[in-house]
Amino acid sequence: MNTRARVGLYAAALAAVFGTSAVVAGAVAPQDSVRAPAASDRVQEQSSEGGAAGQPSDAQQPSAAPQPTDEGAVMVSGLSLEQDGYVLGEVRAPDEVGSEGELAFTVTRDGSAVTDFAVEHDKRLHLIVVRSDGSHFRHVHPEMDADGRWSIPWTWEAAGTYRVFADFAPTGGEGLTLTRAVDVAGDVRPTRSTAVSTTSSVDGFDVTLEGELQAGAASPLTLEVLRDGEPVTTLESYLGAFGHLVALREGDLAYLHVHPLGAEPAAGQLSGPTIAFNAETPTPGRYLLYLDFQVDGQVHTATFAVDAAAAPGTKEPADRESDGETPDDDSGHGGADHGH
Repeated sequence: MNTRARVGLYAAALAAVFGTSAVVAGAVAPQDSVRAPAASDRVQEQSSEGGAAGQPSDAQQPSAAPQPTDEGAVMVSGLSLEQDGYVLGEVRAPDEVGSEGELAFTVTRDGSAVTDFAVEHDKRLHLIVVRSDGSHFRHVHPEMDADGRWSIPWTWEAAGTYRVFADFAPTGGEGLTLTRAVDVAGDVRPTRSTAVSTTSSVDGFDVTLEGELQAGAASPLTLEVLRDGEPVTTLESYLGAFGHLVALREGDLAYLHVHPLGAEPAAGQLSGPTIAFNAETPTPGRYLLYLDFQVDGQVHTATFAVDAAAAPGTKEPADRESDGETPDDDSGHGGADHGH
């Protein structure tokens, strides 16, 4: 073959390669699919959008050109210590297991402590604390002093790295969820949380979860509470609802706070054995769910691990192992340290 013929074949091969690449790129990310998320895309019943840990939130991004997001149309909350100018300050707490003290922090804006918070579900701020493996979950309510410092008595029961989520709405503003990490010294014994589980036994109650999560869509979930095999019909109103559901995405602990369907219960009203929710997860993958419910004046927390399927027409994530355990709940149930 002469030189001119070889050059011609090489050029044709290059054209074929680049032509195929263009077709593949168009299939993976068509031009009309890259857009800035609209306000209507936000997760309902969830507090604010947050950027990835250590990255600026969407509120900090330059406004000259919309930026695509790897979360698709649904924004993710609870991954940043700052949003819309509000900052979760340093979280001070005992630094080792068994040491009694307090957990304290301040929310600031423009360098000044924020003191005006709206009351949502009977509280001005909801605090979630959970270890990075999904275990030792606590949902509590610190008190704020006149200077804007929030605090609550605190003792760690296990070592490890914890995520602290402050869920609140400034007066006249939108709901926000800010987060920081706290390290606790000691012998860390991780609890794997990869196994799917739709049943949970806690304090003599058996709770079953029914329904399937689909990423980017409102997914109906129903939780049924039994005791000694009998339906529990004495669920009490707790913080303005018969139950509260927190969902954390396994891996980065992206935060979702979901409240039940229906009107706020009247004083003294009881319900059960079922509690219905609509939950919207931002991406496919595994989620750790924590249900708070109250019976006889005591709050109990049931734990689950479920998968959110990809939206129709998208690729499912790779299969995961399921030989681990669901999040443990040995931080204790009921009492002041387990409220919502």
